Amino acid sequence: MAAQSLRFYLDENVPVEVARQLTARGIDVVTVNELNVLGDKDVDHLQRANTMNRVLCTYDTDFVNLAVSGVYHAGIVIGRPEQHFIGEWVRWLELMHAVYTPDDMVNRVEYVKV
Repeated sequence: MAAQSLRFYLDENVPVEVARQLTARGIDVVTVNELNVLGDKDVDHLQRANTMNRVLCTYDTDFVNLAVSGVYHAGIVIGRPEQHFIGEWVRWLELMHAVYTPDDMVNRVEYVKV
């Protein structure tokens, strides 16, 4: 039986184009726009992503604080807005999708690398 693949949850800070490009590559992605939950509290986004078994992707470092405080999550990926644009996000998430399983990402924080 094949291992499950990572699925991603993009918050409102990550460009929607990242989701479009990942979806075109066969990677399962949802955005807060699609879910109609723009403006929700960070803890609500993290809980929703966890319930959906999705890795939350964001530029918002407040999610790291939630993770450090012990909030259980299905994984968090943090980028830097002045450094990580659409292409960097797509390449990094595509690589993560190829390498990690959902179990690998539980309570793990990754940083987009270029």
